[in-house]
Amino acid sequence: MLQTGHFTAPPANLLALTPLDDVLAEIVERRGEFRTMGYVPDDMIAKFKAVGIYRASAPKRFGGDALPPAEFLRVVERISTADGSAGWVASFGSALVYLAALPLETQADLYRDGPDVAFAGGLFPVQPAKDTGSGFLVNGRWKWASGCMGADVLGVGIPGDETTGGKPRTVLLRPDQVEIVQDWDVVGMAGTGSFDLVVRDVEVPKERTFIRGGAPTVDEPLYRYPSLAYAAQVLAVVNVGIARAALDYAEEVAGGGTGVTGAPKLADRAYYRIDIARAEARLRSARAFFYEAAEEAFATVLAGDPVSDAQNGLLRLSSTHAVQTGSEVVRSVFELSGTSAIYNDHPLLPLLRDSLVPTQHAFLGSSMYDAAGAVLMGLPPTIPGFR
Repeated sequence: MLQTGHFTAPPANLLALTPLDDVLAEIVERRGEFRTMGYVPDDMIAKFKAVGIYRASAPKRFGGDALPPAEFLRVVERISTADGSAGWVASFGSALVYLAALPLETQADLYRDGPDVAFAGGLFPVQPAKDTGSGFLVNGRWKWASGCMGADVLGVGIPGDETTGGKPRTVLLRPDQVEIVQDWDVVGMAGTGSFDLVVRDVEVPKERTFIRGGAPTVDEPLYRYPSLAYAAQVLAVVNVGIARAALDYAEEVAGGGTGVTGAPKLADRAYYRIDIARAEARLRSARAFFYEAAEEAFATVLAGDPVSDAQNGLLRLSSTHAVQTGSEVVRSVFELSGTSAIYNDHPLLPLLRDSLVPTQHAFLGSSMYDAAGAVLMGLPPTIPGFR
């Protein structure tokens, strides 16, 4: 069952057009299709739009919901419990916070047909672009453009300059200006469509460029929340959802029959009960820290104050802890499940593979513990791009 007591119900405005439960049920039915295709197809992106995924981070002034981060994160968590790849793609509904750094006139143009805009980007490796005076002549190939197959707008990275503080720019492109190279062949998250983007001799006006994490031109609370921390959170919560699916499976099958050797059913084995209980406690603890940090930081924003360095450190720390804990929980469930789990058709194998991938993301690696620890001790973060 997708509806369990483990999750807070999504906010009502995400259910206004299509029930989220219906979408989750369809994801469960089709997740094998997503993995085989290598991406989440257009018709499912349309259903994500119908439940509000892509208006969740669009400005209210342009008809969006600009939801508090924790509300959006809970929805991504539920989608990820149904399928990690679908959750990963849905998580980029948060990426519209980056577009709040564009000129207001550009944003008005982007949202002219409504706030349900799917944005995907392949920002790295940053590729040189010729400054034409009014814009940039863009050429190159970029990697990891998750969700690009269903995107309305695509972004690629070019170098910054003295006006950007050395930070790279992102240039916005229409899908017809980009070639998508379907080269995503990976151990997990096989359905995210994180393909390469190729652009050849396209001139992009400067008003369609922005700095990721740059100062917003929209004065709404969501855009005062740390955007890079939010980017880490939406990816981390995918592993929370995957781990939830693994534990739900473990608890559901525990009352089944005896093993092939005649051993007692899993629920009658003390080691299984103990280790599943420990895993449940670990996941719930990491999840509580994760949402507590998000809600505290956004409460600071709503009070009219800037999110402090220490609060930002906790956002990054709780995200790294959540993604690592989620992966560890899935692995522990797999190890407890015995030899049956090694077969390619076992339900735990896709969860195990998917859970490996978010821990490898640059925003969520173990170096974040060092950076967060430095901030908590009043020192500068030890890595760039921490805030």
